[in-house]
Amino acid sequence: MSVKIRYFLGLATLAWSHYGQGSEFVLAASAVQNSATTSTVPSSYAVPGAFPTSLYSHYYNNPTATSAQPQPVISDPVTHEIFPFSLTDPQNIPQNDTVDPHPLPPQASSQQLLQQAVAQIKSIAVNPMFTTSCARCQASLEVAKFLALAAPEQGTNLALTLCEYFDYSSSCEKNYGPLVLGPILTQVASFADVGGYDGQSICSEFLGLCPAPTTTTLNLTGWFAKPKPNPLPPPKQPSGQLMKVLHLSDLHIDSRYANGAEANCTSGLCCRDNAYNSLSPETPLFPAPRYGSFLCDAPYSLITSILEAIPPLTGTESTGFDFTLFTGDLLAHDPDNQQSRAMTEYSEVVLYDLLKRMLGSGPTYATLGNHDTCLPDQASPSSLGGALGQQFSWLYDHVTALWEQKGWLPEASVEFSRAHYAAYMVKRADGLRVISLDTNLWYRSNYFNYINSSEPDVSGILRFLTDELQDAEDAGDRVWIIGHVVSGWDGSNSLPNPTNLFYQIVDRFSPHVIANIFWGHTHEDQLSIYYANNGTNISAETAQAVSWTGPSVTPLTNLNSGFRVYEIDSATFEVVDAYTWKSYVNDYPALDSQTQFGPTFEFEYNTREAYGGNITWGATDPLNATWWHLVTEQMEVDPTLMEAFNSYQGKGSVLTPPCTGECIPARICYIRSGSASIA
Repeated sequence: MSVKIRYFLGLATLAWSHYGQGSEFVLAASAVQNSATTSTVPSSYAVPGAFPTSLYSHYYNNPTATSAQPQPVISDPVTHEIFPFSLTDPQNIPQNDTVDPHPLPPQASSQQLLQQAVAQIKSIAVNPMFTTSCARCQASLEVAKFLALAAPEQGTNLALTLCEYFDYSSSCEKNYGPLVLGPILTQVASFADVGGYDGQSICSEFLGLCPAPTTTTLNLTGWFAKPKPNPLPPPKQPSGQLMKVLHLSDLHIDSRYANGAEANCTSGLCCRDNAYNSLSPETPLFPAPRYGSFLCDAPYSLITSILEAIPPLTGTESTGFDFTLFTGDLLAHDPDNQQSRAMTEYSEVVLYDLLKRMLGSGPTYATLGNHDTCLPDQASPSSLGGALGQQFSWLYDHVTALWEQKGWLPEASVEFSRAHYAAYMVKRADGLRVISLDTNLWYRSNYFNYINSSEPDVSGILRFLTDELQDAEDAGDRVWIIGHVVSGWDGSNSLPNPTNLFYQIVDRFSPHVIANIFWGHTHEDQLSIYYANNGTNISAETAQAVSWTGPSVTPLTNLNSGFRVYEIDSATFEVVDAYTWKSYVNDYPALDSQTQFGPTFEFEYNTREAYGGNITWGATDPLNATWWHLVTEQMEVDPTLMEAFNSYQGKGSVLTPPCTGECIPARICYIRSGSASIA
């Protein structure tokens, strides 16, 4: 087809599109056809090589030059401004527009930030792109983190809104309001790596939405100043002279205990005026006895009764004990909204005064329990810095001052205790060193422990322990370690990373430095063994240290009340024997109708006799880790031994469930688990 024909068809098409169908199209087509017979369109056209300079009146460069494109001066007919050469200069192309506006959204108010945070978390909760509950949980924590950073005053409101929306609790205000956990959760959200290890730990521990993260691999390079001596120094020789040491734990005085209130309640802590059983809300089904009950903390009457019974039962009326261990928990299990600093300090004053006046002249070495702070369970690391790092200093100052005032803490230990979580080291005149740790710093329920939780010693408390043990090793001294929250057992109470490091520290300094370890917290009579090489080879030969968990004074939950006394060799500071007493709580109701008799405390068992009948062991050899491992071997072949252990664990309570079948190997495993990472 020729160029002419293509041209004509193009005009015809144009006419069709412009005029549409009908007579107009016929006329247009006819005109085109007539024009085609009188003119010819060239098939090509060569444009002149020179730029048509007449197009513009001014140029920034020479428009006739062939080395560059012409740069005409252009004026905007709207603004009457001339566009500068810099706008089109090919040699200097602008990299950032610094003239034009780049608008941002308006700054949101604190309330708007809260509303958006809530909306985003609700969206995340139902977004199918987050394929697991763990992913949704951590993504939601990221939202909470940025709200906590940008508008911390709204952190509590976010916690309350989400608690109610997701129906997390029936008493959100009492648990997460501004006077309870709300501010603490806000702090943790702002500091924690919620998108990483910390967030996974939080979502696992408190919400059950993530699998627990794995224990972090320890890097002990440089942690110990010296390697473990090889061979070990020769052990100290027994003196044959015995010391008497009292172990009390978990007093949990309930100064708000109400005689006659519901003792079998369904409403929280029983034996309170507001406690009730849902089957009989108005009338108590089981009125609280004045000496206590199985679902209640210890009233004044039980506390004073046990302290009055201890001296005559242990033969220390005139001498007192060489010293007493108190492994924590003074206060009752009040809900958070009923806690206060004043109640904490009141309980400290009352109980330490009673210990001093009723137990004789020997010092008491105490440690903080998770119920000895306000709010319960919480302790912030000083590494938070500023006021937040010191927000519990009121507690450490007060309790340290009490210990000093009682003559239990020497001046050399006072300042360190005040500045370091009420932890301390006391070197006794007889050569024993007692190291007290604030184990709230590895307790699972302490929200602050989920800030940098992949690190094993955020607080520095294990650095302190290591340095003190090194000093003791250099001096040839032996050490007792006391704390509240057990480092192992079933692993339900302590975090794996710090207790893993603790286990390695025990390995490094046992058996030649660490003579014994003492815990509380579980309210039960328990024990744990620590082995060499992280328990990879469990045997009598590798057993290195043992921890004793003291029975509680409080009956909570379903336990009898009890205490223990150790006979200690005065040179080795090893336990030569241990004696435990108990009081039958189920007998207490019968005491209400009279005042002639109070609770009866009776001897429960002698440790060596109860467990050592089939073990070849010297009559005065210590009940050390090796002996206890042999006991566990006997438990494996003799179920009656575990039956006895199980009974003693609950202090002979009528409500202690039996341990048979799979319970037996599980319980033996707990005894052999000294850290949460092993349990």
